[in-house]
Amino acid sequence: MNREEMMKTVKEEMPEKRWRHTLGVMETAVILARRFGADEEKADRAAILHDVCKYWPVEKQADAIRESGFQTDVLSFDKELWHAHAGAWIASDRFDVKDEDVLNAIRYHTSGRENMSTLEKVVCLADYMEPGRDFPGVDKIRELAETSLERALLAGFDSTLSFLLQKGRRVYPLTVLTRNRLILELDV
Repeated sequence: MNREEMMKTVKEEMPEKRWRHTLGVMETAVILARRFGADEEKADRAAILHDVCKYWPVEKQADAIRESGFQTDVLSFDKELWHAHAGAWIASDRFDVKDEDVLNAIRYHTSGRENMSTLEKVVCLADYMEPGRDFPGVDKIRELAETSLERALLAGFDSTLSFLLQKGRRVYPLTVLTRNRLILELDV
């Protein structure tokens, strides 16, 4: 499937507001890829597909995760994480994406993971800071992203963890491991 067909198909899967977010993630991912040495084409492709399942009914997302047989433990945690894992499966199955780095960038754009590739970091960070995002601390994340992919991501994960803790919600263990790994990478 070519890029234009992929974009048309993905756009049909979501409301207009989410499509504008997707366009912002695409633009930001390419900028970050250029800045930090990731493949721009792969960043664009992962960004196009990162939220493809976001508006599917949760049971359909759960079915996709079960069908994939990959990291089904996510089903025991917040449903907000599910679309990323379901999306990676759909990217492979329906959109014929076979590049593991692209699939992982989709799969881990919400939770992160230890030892993320540069592409994974780029897509995750682009999702945090695309131009349409407006939450406390996003400007600091954008500022950090001018010079450090890891510091900006760490600030993003800190923001997520703070939000979850304030709301009394469970934290997906992979997110904590991701944050800890970033600290090790930065030698903070």
